[in-house]
Amino acid sequence: MWDSRRQPGSKAPRLPSPRHKFTIVQTTTPNHLTVCAGSHNPQRQRPSAMATTQILLPGDVVSHDQLPNASSTRPLTLGPGIRLIPPATITSTLPGALHADARKSALWIDNTSGRYLPSPGDLVIATVHHSSADLYHCAITPYTAFATLPQLAFEGATKKTRPQLSAGSLVYVRVAKANKWSEVELECVSGSTGKSEGLGPLKGGMVFDVSLSIARRLMMSQGKGAVVVLEELGEKMRFEVAVGRNGKLWVESGSVRETIAVGRSVQLVDEKRLDVDEQRKLCKKVIKDLGA
Repeated sequence: MWDSRRQPGSKAPRLPSPRHKFTIVQTTTPNHLTVCAGSHNPQRQRPSAMATTQILLPGDVVSHDQLPNASSTRPLTLGPGIRLIPPATITSTLPGALHADARKSALWIDNTSGRYLPSPGDLVIATVHHSSADLYHCAITPYTAFATLPQLAFEGATKKTRPQLSAGSLVYVRVAKANKWSEVELECVSGSTGKSEGLGPLKGGMVFDVSLSIARRLMMSQGKGAVVVLEELGEKMRFEVAVGRNGKLWVESGSVRETIAVGRSVQLVDEKRLDVDEQRKLCKKVIKDLGA
């Protein structure tokens, strides 16, 4: 979550991409190999070359040629849509475009439609449905089982100081555990540092529905997602934003009008698939209409 009101006129920082880590056995391939479109022979890819977009279906095996850096000894980070089958077989679980980040040694599937499937490490916006003795039962996607959020899973929380969340409250959380055999578990604190790191209850504001694709693009490092609408609006307006991988965007500013303007701008970018130049034109129009 970032706050444009903290430093007016500054660029909005990006949220870290959610991910979970698996260590892949080292390959003997000397360099990263990729299969270019229209060619059956793998060609050596230079570090500055643009990777070829490849479409995978559920069950397809990701070869070593498709890894972000086949010669690296760093642990490979597997994102949504990718599964590791021991000892070293990587398969796709969702249909979509395969994306790789060589700098972060990350691999994921960009799925533009369908239902959100929780993955450990994902940052999501959850809605509290009800509470029990020690848990909050939260909804992260419609028509699915509730996820559990321990009432002590907050920074510095004790039985006396834990937050009192009522039904309908919004919480920015991280997926701590997700598998098909048990309930999804959430947390609002880092297990390593004990800090909230921007997670916790979201007070005020409005929630807007966006696609899973635009949600992930918003959470990418600066420039990689090709979404500049928040940075452009943040130059002239002050607001807070939290992006959930479950297709939720929370916006809070000083006025209802500005909050709606920011949320609708992101939705228009999503619906019309605007490029960077078109996004800048949209932002100039929104700022002019608001008189900011």
